[in-house]
Amino acid sequence: MKGRKIVLGLLVVFAFVLVFTSENLTARAETKIVVADTPTTHHLNLYVAKEKGLFTKYGIDVEIKEVKDPSAARDAVITKAADVYWACPTVNIAAIAGGAPLKIIAQVKKPCTSVLAVSKDSPIKEFKDLNGRTIAGLSPTCCAVIYINKRAKQEKASFNLVKLAGGPAIAALDAKQVDGAILEEPHASIAELKGYKTLFREAMRETTCRTINVREDFLVGNVETLKRFIQAVDEANALILKNPVANDIVAIAVKYTRAPEEAIKHGNHRLGFTMKLTTDVHYSLGEALIEQGVIKTNPLPGAFAQEFKGITW
Repeated sequence: MKGRKIVLGLLVVFAFVLVFTSENLTARAETKIVVADTPTTHHLNLYVAKEKGLFTKYGIDVEIKEVKDPSAARDAVITKAADVYWACPTVNIAAIAGGAPLKIIAQVKKPCTSVLAVSKDSPIKEFKDLNGRTIAGLSPTCCAVIYINKRAKQEKASFNLVKLAGGPAIAALDAKQVDGAILEEPHASIAELKGYKTLFREAMRETTCRTINVREDFLVGNVETLKRFIQAVDEANALILKNPVANDIVAIAVKYTRAPEEAIKHGNHRLGFTMKLTTDVHYSLGEALIEQGVIKTNPLPGAFAQEFKGITW
């Protein structure tokens, strides 16, 4: 009889352990977020939140999965290889307009840090001077390219765009293959440190850059977790903004982006991290994509996550 009681007691303990373990595994699964990421200082708040233990503080297990470009990050989320990604608004707007099951939950930074880099003796000084010039830039749908093209058109000027990312764009500038290059941080700082002049910085404050985006089905099942995720990122924003060139902040930027430390120190103060969505500017980017024939209808404001209304927009 005594033996049976011991066995029954052990079974009860075993059952409790199984339930406890199962519940904890479920909790960990519910709080796991995989972020598909293209390394850049514009995503520094993600890296700081990870390295400073802010995600852990809010009970979230975040895995950062490096991918080659924003399109690959978007595709990783759509195919469920990841849950969240940081990217330029136009990447998301075009995808959502095409039927991708994505929502925009927060902004990353404002203003846009892009500038036009030109040689010191360049005749280009104003938007009207772009007429007939050859300019390197990421793509016609890049937020900065859209804005500079818009301002040039207002001055009845147009330019030939050569599609090049930051590093190759600077190389083309060095080789005098282009008259200027549209660059964002840290490449804008790299160009400045090489002796190039940068233009239109103040004007670019009118546009925006980078949003945090999530797959719809993941959002539906993880609203509270994602709100805590945004809280952690916003704490990272405050840490960065307090001192953008603090040794620990710069070290984290170098670790994740592999960008030159000198360039990070030169330009990190320009990264105005914020969670608040500039919804009107994003809407205008959607309209610009319609004008280019990239999309037929503007998915905004419907593409903003209603669950985050009153929080990030």
